[in-house]
Amino acid sequence: MWWLVRRGQEWSMTLGLAPRQGDLLSTTVEFCEGRVGADSIYAVLHRECFNLFPDEAFADLFTDVGRRSVPPMIVAVVMVLQRVEGCSDREAVDRFAFDARWKYAAGGLVFDYPSFSHTVLVDMRARLAASKDPDRIFKATLGAARSAGLVGRKRVLDSTPLYDAVATMDTVTLVRAGIRALLKAAGADLEIELRAVSTRDDDYASAGKPVCAWDDKVARAELVDTLAKDAMAMLGVLQGRKLEEALTQAGALLATLVGQDVEESPDGVFAIARRVAKDRVISTVDPQARHGHKTAARGFDGYKGHLAIDPDTEIITATTVTAGNTGDAEPATDLLTTELSPPATEGQDNAEVPIDAGGTRVEDDDPVEGVSQVVVPGHVHDDRNDNDRDDDDTSDDDSGDVLVVYGDAAYGAGALLAELERAGAVVMVKVQPPVAPAGRFPKDQFVIDTAAATVTCPAGAVAPLREVKGGGAVASFGTVCGSCPLVAQCTVSASGRTIRTTRYEQELVRARTTQRDPAWKDEYRATRPKVERKIAHLMARKHGGRRARVRGTTKVGADFSLLAAAVNLKRLAILGLTHTTSAGWTAAIA
Repeated sequence: MWWLVRRGQEWSMTLGLAPRQGDLLSTTVEFCEGRVGADSIYAVLHRECFNLFPDEAFADLFTDVGRRSVPPMIVAVVMVLQRVEGCSDREAVDRFAFDARWKYAAGGLVFDYPSFSHTVLVDMRARLAASKDPDRIFKATLGAARSAGLVGRKRVLDSTPLYDAVATMDTVTLVRAGIRALLKAAGADLEIELRAVSTRDDDYASAGKPVCAWDDKVARAELVDTLAKDAMAMLGVLQGRKLEEALTQAGALLATLVGQDVEESPDGVFAIARRVAKDRVISTVDPQARHGHKTAARGFDGYKGHLAIDPDTEIITATTVTAGNTGDAEPATDLLTTELSPPATEGQDNAEVPIDAGGTRVEDDDPVEGVSQVVVPGHVHDDRNDNDRDDDDTSDDDSGDVLVVYGDAAYGAGALLAELERAGAVVMVKVQPPVAPAGRFPKDQFVIDTAAATVTCPAGAVAPLREVKGGGAVASFGTVCGSCPLVAQCTVSASGRTIRTTRYEQELVRARTTQRDPAWKDEYRATRPKVERKIAHLMARKHGGRRARVRGTTKVGADFSLLAAAVNLKRLAILGLTHTTSAGWTAAIA
């Protein structure tokens, strides 16, 4: 049994070393050779575990005094196989104890090599999370792939829902759980003060919904009102006090819950708000989880896992995790950090404006998307992007130095397009075509003349184009539309048609123009769908795949990164990854 000794905030344990030479009579090597496929993850780990995850690579996680740890290489192998097979911590150590393939993967250990407690896995995750390089296992697999020449300059971006590991709560349960959390975080004396202002006949001791005649509309309304008033009264007690961090967080959470779901009527009665807050907290157990929508018709609760892959070898090059309501375009630059050049200097427009959550753009009042030809007044423009690219630009670049980025319409945000163009990348990102409600004129039917700062409508009317705060411009046709013979095909607004442009109209129009090219379409259709297969590999197991095993963005992100490392290793096994002293990392298929 391996024991963990903790002193203050430091885990006192020295670095353990994995055995490199086993007993020839009881090793798992002879048993597994010929039975385990050479292109399996067990085989590639057996061959390369000491090169991928040497114990010394984890030395910074341990101290100079204390008991010997389980060799980090062995723990890393177990963590990777755990993610491949979708095991819990207890199941993973059982597999290591009784499945010969797991010991074979860990360097060919002997059959009776001692197992360890499942808490060792918990401890290793905590050590990695507290370190300066928490994703080192994923980086090790990616580094081997790069050295073997398996990572080029193409990237396909996509995301997938990760369901949270807790139950979504309704308003009553949320507010009551927030009150319980506040009472729990308060000290004994403060708890007495908080309970003194409570008016409900509820000790807030048990979890779940309170007792109520749920079929009685009046009783339900009274319950919401009294719960909200108890919460407001308790928050009033905390007002102006200097509080500890845990109590501050509990108070902030309770205030958020009441503010997002409950509203007060003029007569002072609280009721459930007939709206949905933009960034609504859905659980007090996992406050970072959110309602999300992968499509307009399909929602989920939890997080989004974002990834970038090399489409030629299907190696995952980057991952990140965000709340479920985050747009795909927002974390895209994080996935391309190593591929993009340094950010623009302070003062440049493209560096000052964040990507709109959800990748949405400011459009017409109707609303309408799209524009034909436009240069927004005051927009910082890079002349190198003025000329249309040749058809050959959508194909492979012979030098291999040009970054090519693929993404579906969720990544068609102007700010991301501008960043990719600034980096000199070939943009293979789909942008939604211009549309208008009920088949009315889309924005690309209007002639936008930036030199004259005017917009001409399909009927020939002209409106001035005015710059607006934050970039972009707006043109309002006003009363002119009232006498226009084409008004029925244009707008139903009593104030006439309004055309809005964003500061990224140039990038949007270039993308829309380029994607009409048949060669662009062929390249896009042949390449982008490859990421869907990779997502299927990641989500093959429900536990720890589609459904998160942990809570909180940081922990879910670390788990997703580890899953990506495991999937990369499965792919590297098929590609024939090997390491030699003379040649370093090589692959049979490169």
